[in-house]
Amino acid sequence: MNKRIQVWGLLRREVSRFFKVPLQTIGAPIINSALYLLIFGVSLGASLTLHETVPYLAFLIPGLIAMALIKNAFDNSTSALIGQKYVNELQDLRVTPFTIGQLCLSKTVASLFRGILVGLITYIVGEVFYWTVEKTFLGIAHPLPFIYFILLGGLSFGSLGIAIGMWAKSFEHIGAISMLILLPLIYLGGVFFNLESAHLFWQTLSHFNPLFYIINGVRYGMLGVADTSALLAAIVTFIFFLVCTLLALISLQKGSRYLR
Repeated sequence: MNKRIQVWGLLRREVSRFFKVPLQTIGAPIINSALYLLIFGVSLGASLTLHETVPYLAFLIPGLIAMALIKNAFDNSTSALIGQKYVNELQDLRVTPFTIGQLCLSKTVASLFRGILVGLITYIVGEVFYWTVEKTFLGIAHPLPFIYFILLGGLSFGSLGIAIGMWAKSFEHIGAISMLILLPLIYLGGVFFNLESAHLFWQTLSHFNPLFYIINGVRYGMLGVADTSALLAAIVTFIFFLVCTLLALISLQKGSRYLR
């Protein structure tokens, strides 16, 4: 069988998996983003200005897009793998011609697709809120860097989700990682605040958080401003992407009792 056809078939299967429960996989994250925009961006942030000229609502929108991308890419691959474990679906793959690389590629791209889909809708909702308040649209200042950070950010957390999904034994493990580790890292990565407003301790700690660079990379792509240099953010994001991809491949290789 042609390798492209194999990967395409796996990709379609992974994408169709989260479209079966659209309210859970797409609807809920969008509602959360809309609430963040309403409460923090419109109500509490109406009088705030960051980076001298950037309204708080404009500052918040890229952060929420990055958060939606990261969280949904991670959730997609972890939940898919745990679900496959519960129904012994992974063991069926032992009799298929699919390679570990093909499985990794299909799951990460499907996770990226879900992350981009939710991020895109978050962007549209954010533009509606921004137009309502500012009577203008936000736009994207630097399209190429924006696309770079979106793609690598989504692929990184799709890959990381594979590694965590192969390690986890239950949905409780996934929930613990998501709530106790991933979400705090997202919030401390600068979704809701700029680095200058944080205590020196948190400023120092943020520089060791890879999500800080992804979130600020997306913000630079949209607004042209960030709490770190765009070049440094691009380098750290690329290294993080390589590490996550390697972890995904190793975890699938070690889980060869499930796979071919």
